[in-house]
Amino acid sequence: MTHDHDLVLRPTAAQTEAALDPPPGRTGTDLVVETLAALGATTVFGAPGRPAPGVLDALHRTGLRHVGLRTVCDAGFAADAYGRVTGEAAPLLVPSGPGALAALAALQEARAASAPVLAIGGQVTGAGPGHGGPGHPRDLSELRELPDRDGVFRGVVKSVHPVRTQSQIPSAIAEAWTSALTVPHGPVWVDVPRHVLLAETPVPVVTGGDTFPEELPPRPELTAVAADLLGRAERPAIVAGGGVVRADASGKLRQLAERIQAPVVTTSGGKGAFPWTHPLSLRSWSADRHTAELLEDADVLLVIGSGLGELSSGAGTFEPRGRIVQIQADLGKLESHHPALGIHADARLALQALLETVGERRDEAAPERVRAVLTEARARLAAQDLTLEQDVVAAVREALPTGTPSFWDPTVLTCWAWSALDARAPGAMHSAQGAGVPGYGFPAALGAAAADPTRPVLAVSGDDGALHAVAELATARQYDLNVTWLVTGDGGHGTGPDHVALAESFGVPGVRTSPQTLAADLAKALAAPGPSVVVLPTALRMPAQAHPG
Repeated sequence: MTHDHDLVLRPTAAQTEAALDPPPGRTGTDLVVETLAALGATTVFGAPGRPAPGVLDALHRTGLRHVGLRTVCDAGFAADAYGRVTGEAAPLLVPSGPGALAALAALQEARAASAPVLAIGGQVTGAGPGHGGPGHPRDLSELRELPDRDGVFRGVVKSVHPVRTQSQIPSAIAEAWTSALTVPHGPVWVDVPRHVLLAETPVPVVTGGDTFPEELPPRPELTAVAADLLGRAERPAIVAGGGVVRADASGKLRQLAERIQAPVVTTSGGKGAFPWTHPLSLRSWSADRHTAELLEDADVLLVIGSGLGELSSGAGTFEPRGRIVQIQADLGKLESHHPALGIHADARLALQALLETVGERRDEAAPERVRAVLTEARARLAAQDLTLEQDVVAAVREALPTGTPSFWDPTVLTCWAWSALDARAPGAMHSAQGAGVPGYGFPAALGAAAADPTRPVLAVSGDDGALHAVAELATARQYDLNVTWLVTGDGGHGTGPDHVALAESFGVPGVRTSPQTLAADLAKALAAPGPSVVVLPTALRMPAQAHPG
């Protein structure tokens, strides 16, 4: 092996000038912000608390935009959504001490959804709670002491990157950035003591920030076996999860399905990964018993980018009888529920390897099997008198422009959308599937709107769940973000505020709608600039248990 290379390592004239003539008064906080800018960050999310003084000034000096939400958890949800829709690492500034713990639920959601979030916190001291760093007085803020804060985060995030000196800041943040963007993407934690952030720094201005996330190709011997199984299969089928969407592999999925004539069902996280009206599309009815029977009867079941968790396995009742081939970038989810030929790989690279290896398989009866399953699923719903619920889903679909991202709280309408909504595009529908936290939808939608202010974003919540995020109406109004919030009538606690009046009290226009006027009211709200609220007080019902058991 040779280590010779052709990289140009000599600093540019501008980098040399910045290093030799830094502006006066720079601190560790400047190093943090300069590193983020050098890595390509444009937007930083934060919330009230006690971050390092001067952080906002440092952000302004580098031209980075700061989006401040009203709670730490909501700021984490916004960063999560920003990372999902852009594929970039989303910086999240959290308070010092225990205030940072408020971000844990959001980071858990980001970990489950493989969203790249770079969380940065300032611990109270460098030598342990109650002790100042060298040359710094003892930190007397006992309420903010938290022993082993890194240990608390280590059980939630993908990786932890502690900093103890100013010279470590650029490398630690660059390392964390690379970790967040290496598949599987995920949240990371950087902890910098407050005295390191506050002290003036002799470290030169940070101007270099290239990082190289590692790729995750499949092992060739596993590709060979998988291709052989699929090529010889009599009844192959495919389950496509969120890993296909995150890997931008929808086109390759379609090519493979057509080549081997395999029916495809997408999980709730994989919405939009396969065309809804394709002759091989089983859509998203993964929990339907008729769909489950077809998948269980497959002699080779290819599972791509899914862990076959609760939502995609009929609440654990799914029992495939054939051979499973599972492609999963998250090693912890590989064969976590069913024995399989486990392929630890990025979905895009694994699909490419299969396309280069597997031969064409003819099966003219496959589309007919798909049509039969969809017909049976529709008949099951028709027998339950659920026309209202299906009409509401259709109204949401009619109002949503193609490609409009939507973010959904755990609610009855969300359960319907997981199965019955045509997302029309990969990555158009997102929901709180990991932590399952009520209040995710609206702040997440704000993060997506901050990523692209030119298009509308939809948030969906139940009337009770909406109360978890109602403070962010102030954020939506402050930044004039293009988010329409649909609040539906779950009525779990039997009482609640007038959400239209509540929205208007924040200066956000609101309208009360009905199932008959929902499509028009929602389309009008989405077309208008700035935030808006649409309230559908109608109670919706869940379908009868769709899976066996």
